[in-house]
Amino acid sequence: MLLKNAKAIIFDCDGVLVDSEVIHVAAELELLAQLGLVYEHEIYLTRFVGLSNADFCAELGSDYAKIVGDQFPKDFGTQLERIVWPRIEAELQAIDGVADLVHSFGGKVAVGSSSPYEKLLKKLEITGLQPMFAPHIYSADHVKAGKPAPDLFLHSAAQLDTDPSRCLVIEDSVHGVKAARAAGMTPIGFVGGGHSDSGLEQRLLANGAEVVVSHHSQIQALLS
Repeated sequence: MLLKNAKAIIFDCDGVLVDSEVIHVAAELELLAQLGLVYEHEIYLTRFVGLSNADFCAELGSDYAKIVGDQFPKDFGTQLERIVWPRIEAELQAIDGVADLVHSFGGKVAVGSSSPYEKLLKKLEITGLQPMFAPHIYSADHVKAGKPAPDLFLHSAAQLDTDPSRCLVIEDSVHGVKAARAAGMTPIGFVGGGHSDSGLEQRLLANGAEVVVSHHSQIQALLS
């Protein structure tokens, strides 16, 4: 699809709209190391960023059984929230250029995020972005299968009453790019989040990103 023919843009949230992924990843790696699971940063980003909470914990549980030889702690999510949310509330910022892109685009926009719905709304409220996308804010809670399955993006397109082939998806994760392709949409990779490493651009391109950008103004230029 030619980018200029897009009728809708679906944005991932963490690492695309708000710079929360860097906070999440740091807290997760810190807690997992305490539990005996140590990951290289690049491998961690590729395997886990973009997954729903349920899929994330399932993957960690499998690793924990193999490496530690025990059942993954059931209170992991509670422990993680104690670390993450004070940081989110104190440090979270919107990623530069979001408002300008949305306003210049002029078409339909939605959020399609793997975050739990209530947490997703809170992040958008903290950064002042919620009114820009409401009511079209959708999460893994709205569908049966999370990314890399296409369900969330197809649900978002249906709510926008837009053919998937006319939708762009802005994504910072391999799982998200795969989900967009599976939905028949055009993914634009985004590497402007604080968590992005030097290899993220190539990983996104290798998994189906049409193009990769580091700032939302570059998407404006592609659409103009």
